Amino acid sequence: MIYTAKVHWIVSGKEETHGDTVLVDRLWPRGIPKEALHLDFWMKDVAPSPELRRWWAHDPQTFPEFRKRYEQELESNSSDDLRQLRYLTAHGDVSLVFAAHDPEINHAVVLADWLKASAQ
Repeated sequence: MIYTAKVHWIVSGKEETHGDTVLVDRLWPRGIPKEALHLDFWMKDVAPSPELRRWWAHDPQTFPEFRKRYEQELESNSSDDLRQLRYLTAHGDVSLVFAAHDPEINHAVVLADWLKASAQ
């Protein structure tokens, strides 16, 4: 199963991760010491490109278009990070960890949906 988990909720003890814990942000979360976040992997190359992230700017109104563009990026992504993430999700539980403010409108949600759809 693929889960999503907000960094700040994990650190505060409000949320638990399942299986392998993977940070899927390109940048380290602000205000979080590295020793406070227990990760199995940090996969920067599965995050949206800096250009796409800047274009979207976490605007809920443009989330459907962001989803479409990010899925296109994922389709053409040949990184080792994405290959490894697909392997992990095919062989066990994985928690995709993110630092976005909105727990429902963020790239980790799109990534989880895309991974689930591409595994079928």
